[in-house]
Amino acid sequence: MAVQFSPVQRAAVAGVAAAGLLIAAFALGAGQSSAAPAAASDASGNAALTAAVPATGAARITVTGTGNVSGVPNQLSLSMGVQTSAGSVATALRQANAAARSVTAVLRRGGVAAPDIQTSGLSIYPSYSGSSGVPSGYQVSEQLMITLRRLSVAGGQISAAARAGGNATTIDGVSLNLSDTSTLLASAREKAVADAKAKAAAYAHALGRPLGPVVSMSEAAPAQPFQPLPEGAVPAPNRAASSVPVHPGTQQLSVTVTVVFALG
Repeated sequence: MAVQFSPVQRAAVAGVAAAGLLIAAFALGAGQSSAAPAAASDASGNAALTAAVPATGAARITVTGTGNVSGVPNQLSLSMGVQTSAGSVATALRQANAAARSVTAVLRRGGVAAPDIQTSGLSIYPSYSGSSGVPSGYQVSEQLMITLRRLSVAGGQISAAARAGGNATTIDGVSLNLSDTSTLLASAREKAVADAKAKAAAYAHALGRPLGPVVSMSEAAPAQPFQPLPEGAVPAPNRAASSVPVHPGTQQLSVTVTVVFALG
C-alpha cells in the first residue's frame, strides 16, 4: 500500500534528511582532523599546514687516512752525455758521435741492455769570443738516459762509461728508484684505510654515535718516489778513475684516502 505525503510533510522529511547529512559530514571531519595537522592561516590568508618535517639525510663523518711504507731502491737512472767543441759543426759533431758511441759500447759490454740506453737530446750551438758577431767555434752536446738495474755493479758501470767518454763526458743527474711498487702500494693502502677507520671510530665514540658503513672512498694519487744521489757521488766530467759509490738507502711511499662513513 503506497504512502502519500502532503506538501508540508514532504518538506519536513527533506529537512530531517538534510540535517542527518550535515551531522554525518561534521562527524567525518572531526575524525579526520584528529589525525591530520592543524590548519592555520598565513600572512596572505591562505591555509598553511604546520607540522614537523623529519630529517631526510643520514648523519655522516668524513676522515682522511694515511699509510706509509718503505722500500729499498733496486735500480738507478742516469742522465749522461758528451760535449765537444770544434771550429766547425761537422768536426764537433763527429767528435761527439765518437764519444757517445764509446760510452754506449762500454755500457753494453758492462751488461746494460740496449732498451735501457736511450738518446734523450742533441744540441748544436755556436760559441763566440769577444764582441765579434762571427762564431769562433761550435759546441755539440749529446745526451743519454740510462737505466742501471744492478746496483751492485752500477758504480763500476758509471765510472767505465765516464772513462770511455773522456774529457767530453757530462753527467747531469742520477736518481735511485723502485722498479715495482705494486706490493708496497697495496700495503700502504691497507694502512691508510685502517688509519681512516680508526679516526672515524674515535670521532663516532666522542659523539656518542655508533659508526655505520662506508658511504664512499677516494684515494689521492700516490707520489712517485725519487731519490737523487748526494752531491759528490757522481764523478766530475774530467775525472772518473774509481768506481762510483752507490748507497741505495730506503724510499718511502705514501697513500692518502678520504673515507665517508655513515653514523648510526
